[in-house]
Amino acid sequence: MSKKDKEQQTIEEPQMQEEMVENAEESQTEKLSKEDQLKEELSKEKDKFMRLFAEFENYKKRTSKERMDLFKTASEEVMLALLPILDDFERALLHIEEDKEAEELRKGVLLIYNKLLSTLEKKGLSKMEVAKGDTFDADVHEAITQIPAPSEDMKGKIIDVIEKGYRLGEKTIRFPKVVIGQ
Repeated sequence: MSKKDKEQQTIEEPQMQEEMVENAEESQTEKLSKEDQLKEELSKEKDKFMRLFAEFENYKKRTSKERMDLFKTASEEVMLALLPILDDFERALLHIEEDKEAEELRKGVLLIYNKLLSTLEKKGLSKMEVAKGDTFDADVHEAITQIPAPSEDMKGKIIDVIEKGYRLGEKTIRFPKVVIGQ
């Protein structure tokens, strides 16, 4: 090698070493940034997974609650169809009680009425207790008409119950129809 080549080589060696160090640092930062990127992607995927899992759990809870509510009120249409029959039984019992000659008939009708009522109560039907003199509540009662109150203390109160109200579980399926005093 010539002297000139040797000098050039000695000059180029430190430059090459500097370049190699810079390249090593760059590859290390790239490597770190790739690791950081992978960690960031992993955390994003974990977050996405947790959200989907929570959403699925909420979906399961909601559908099971809806299913339970459906089972509780599945017989609502049947109950609504049987309520007029209950009303007819009650009217028949009122009229039979007036007739003293039909005592055996009254006992039979009362037996059938009680059996029907107990069967419906086992299926979740319950009467809404409303009495004359109770305070009228538009959320609970259905006002048919208003009449002048017989006394001052009966204003805004229930004077007569025309039709009983019923609940199926916690849901009101028929509001009691009442007459209120004004």
